Amino acid sequence: MKAQRQSSIGLPCVVPAEPVETARTPANLSVYPRPNTRTNGQTPPRKRFMLAARMSNLRKFIDIGANLTDSMYQGIYHGSQKHQPDLDKVLERSWKNNLSKIIITAGSVEDSKKALEIARTDDRLYSTVGCHPTRCNEFDEYGNPEEYLKSLSDLALNNKDKVVAIGEMGLDYDRLNFCPKEAQKKYFELQLSLCSTLKLPMFLHCRNASDDFVRILRKHKNELTPGVVHSFDGNPEDANSILQLGLYIGVNGCSLKTEENLFAITTIPSDRLMIETDCPWCEIRSTHASANDVITHFPSVKKEKWQADQMVKGRNEPCTIVQILEVLARIRDEEEEYLCNQIYKNTMKLFFPYEL
Repeated sequence: MKAQRQSSIGLPCVVPAEPVETARTPANLSVYPRPNTRTNGQTPPRKRFMLAARMSNLRKFIDIGANLTDSMYQGIYHGSQKHQPDLDKVLERSWKNNLSKIIITAGSVEDSKKALEIARTDDRLYSTVGCHPTRCNEFDEYGNPEEYLKSLSDLALNNKDKVVAIGEMGLDYDRLNFCPKEAQKKYFELQLSLCSTLKLPMFLHCRNASDDFVRILRKHKNELTPGVVHSFDGNPEDANSILQLGLYIGVNGCSLKTEENLFAITTIPSDRLMIETDCPWCEIRSTHASANDVITHFPSVKKEKWQADQMVKGRNEPCTIVQILEVLARIRDEEEEYLCNQIYKNTMKLFFPYEL
């Protein structure tokens, strides 16, 4: 998640009175069991370098969180031009690898404008509109917080065919150097009012702030619209708190770092899961607990040796969403095709209900 960046659904968010039934119930949270798809804790190497050949034509993915406005897709890294802009090549790889839709996440007014500009280039691209918690100082810097909110509202209202959610919004206590807690909480609540007014889903962000995050959502439970907490990286208790709010949970590479993360993912019912890449960040790395569960690998080169037909090392892309599915299927001991279909249905239900 970038540090400083950042449909009409009128149904209220349902808050169950009883704890949500989860896919797996831990007997001892100090132990994170894995299904018997591993041998002595290790997965036999099954790397396959490919693009589209392996995948079924019936399989469809929706990346609910892609930061396509990032300068890396213009070939710029840390302010330095390393190669030519290649967003068109990135998208070409996405479509070849069974992405049917991509939601471009926005983190500020200006970022929302850029996201919409990109979304206008392809019928399969959509956008969020909102202010990332690490950028909530912009509400005050704008001069008038209500005017900043109105700018977000106008972007959503004027682009109803492309804007599918408000966000990403929420709390990020890992990076308070960008925006203090009080400002984050204040403008998180303000953006929640925008969801209620526009009847758009919530695209939520939570980092190391679970208690305040859940408290604020519970405070507004009667006016909440449906939503998803993206890039989940918490424990089983955090997952259950989110599920009790009636929300979906989005999973990417950052969700799959530790054995505790993996166990938490197994406790989420399949009808509450979504997947994403959060590209250009949150790839599954070799140091992640999930690394040995990845089957599909994509050729890549260093940015200085850029090639149009290969990924850039260290820069994630939507096409790698298949890796998230592969990991989830293995750790949850579920068939890939079943899980892919269920996740696709979940995503359509939240963001594209008019197409069902």
